[in-house]
Amino acid sequence: MNARRILTVSVSALVLGAPLLGAPSLIGGLAVANGKVETVDARKAAKEAKAAQKALKSGNAQKAVTHAEAAVTFDPRNSEYRKLLGETYLFAGRFVSAAQALNEALSLDPANGRTALNLALAQIANGEWATARQTLDVHAASIPASDRGLAIALAGDPGSAVALLMEAARQPGADSKTRQNLALSLALAGQWQQARAVAGIDLSPDQLDGRIMQWASFARPQNAYDQVAALLGVTPVADTGQPTRLALAQSMSTAVAAQRVADPVDSYMPRATPVETVDAVATPSGDVAMTDAVAGPAITVPSGQQIVFAPRKEIVQAIPTRAVRTEVASASVGATAPLKVETEARSFAKGSWYVQLGAYDRIGVARDAWGRAIKRTPTLASLTPASASVSTRAGRFQRLSVGGLARADADALCREIRGDGGRCFVRSGAGDKPTGWAQRTR
Repeated sequence: MNARRILTVSVSALVLGAPLLGAPSLIGGLAVANGKVETVDARKAAKEAKAAQKALKSGNAQKAVTHAEAAVTFDPRNSEYRKLLGETYLFAGRFVSAAQALNEALSLDPANGRTALNLALAQIANGEWATARQTLDVHAASIPASDRGLAIALAGDPGSAVALLMEAARQPGADSKTRQNLALSLALAGQWQQARAVAGIDLSPDQLDGRIMQWASFARPQNAYDQVAALLGVTPVADTGQPTRLALAQSMSTAVAAQRVADPVDSYMPRATPVETVDAVATPSGDVAMTDAVAGPAITVPSGQQIVFAPRKEIVQAIPTRAVRTEVASASVGATAPLKVETEARSFAKGSWYVQLGAYDRIGVARDAWGRAIKRTPTLASLTPASASVSTRAGRFQRLSVGGLARADADALCREIRGDGGRCFVRSGAGDKPTGWAQRTR
């Protein structure tokens, strides 16, 4: 699998490795509250959960999902079954569904560090980097530093990851997993010389050269989900989210719903931000049909976000733009007009890196998204928007980006965009050229 080729011991070892395969603790010991005799549904749920676990072990992702969904249907308030469901979705490459199921599992068992780590990985794959970092921070005490550090790096903060893993690697008894995750985080932070030195502690010279070459490719993702998919050794698929009938709120009886306790995750997960419909890849009638997970490449993400998946090397990530903050111009009493504040154009070093802002099915939608982006982040106004066309079975899309920048400048710009409430990720060039509409308006 890709996970083993890229990183011998990584986050995937905790997420989809040995703990899932034949772990009796997952199914065994699921006692019914108050010592009551198991109900028929509880027995059916346990049987389905065991079948899902067996399917995971044999590598049959779809079969695992089917059985895990059945287990949750029979016992919807069981956190172990919802955790299992989320893990089967991860194994199947269904990151939107995984985030939903794991979020609900964590609401039932907030102290479960493994569930929190898996949730963060799903959020990263969905492009929700800030939310993923918040998940990792809130559950820091229950997630091993070696896994949390690499996850932080994947969530767009390799600097903090290096600091955390450097400290962990210095502790007595630090293992090769911690050192290798530190080395990869160093690579993601652009510190290749140090990454090579750390990785070489546990690898032979010939292995080291191969590892660095793999990491060089790994560090240049084309889409938000690329790195998580590679680490887990899975292929992203179209995903409309988990079935509505499985939602925790839908599964509760009327009596339980009346006494519903607030979801503990609400205390740290940011509330949904309104998203303007034109900011995401719209679903044109006749062109991009929304289908079931196994039927087509287009998916609908909760809270208005939309992502388009397609086969590897022919994939496009739609990055939704959050609602634009309203700028209120203040003026002193008697002033006839607000003062205009001129922003000084920033200079950027030239390079081959691009900051992708989104992907859209129509040029007009991309142009409107660019207008909102420069209002939210004025620095973008000094750059020329570029686009790269990509064709998938779902249709033809335009990747909106700015680029031709040095890696450090691209990273800094993307951080600024995220700080202003936008979405972005850094990638290498993919045939990006200045947009025709931008040239006409200059």
